[in-house]
Amino acid sequence: MADANLSPTKRPLVITWASFGATFGTVRLITHGIRGGWLPWGNLSAAGEHLHHYNLGIAALTGVGMVAVRGDEKAVGHPAVAAAYGAGCALIADEFALLLDLQDVYWAKQGRVSVDVSLGVMSVLGAYLTAVPFWHQIARVTRHHFATARTQA
Repeated sequence: MADANLSPTKRPLVITWASFGATFGTVRLITHGIRGGWLPWGNLSAAGEHLHHYNLGIAALTGVGMVAVRGDEKAVGHPAVAAAYGAGCALIADEFALLLDLQDVYWAKQGRVSVDVSLGVMSVLGAYLTAVPFWHQIARVTRHHFATARTQA
């Protein structure tokens, strides 16, 4: 769980990042288990149609969007909203290759782009979160530098 010392704006980012990573890892494990036959269940389907997990991701992001549009500050900043957002994004990113070419390439070589995108998202957000103090200091120094240069000109 996020550190209690995190600011109200950073806490949801950390929860989103953790939720994204946990969901991505869990979904990959489940899909490998279904394909390998070592899990006791199969793919999700409705009316005989296979439901890809990006559909669940879109549903999660739709719910998060409704919370955001409503604008209730307590709900918007709630950890469950950040977790749902991270999970929804992971479900979509894990099937990025399918959405990119509109072909079910999850297990094909082309499906690797989904893993690359997901790991890239986790890396970039993780790097940002761990480097926040550094980036804020760079911004402060840069603003100070330009403000000083303007007053001297």
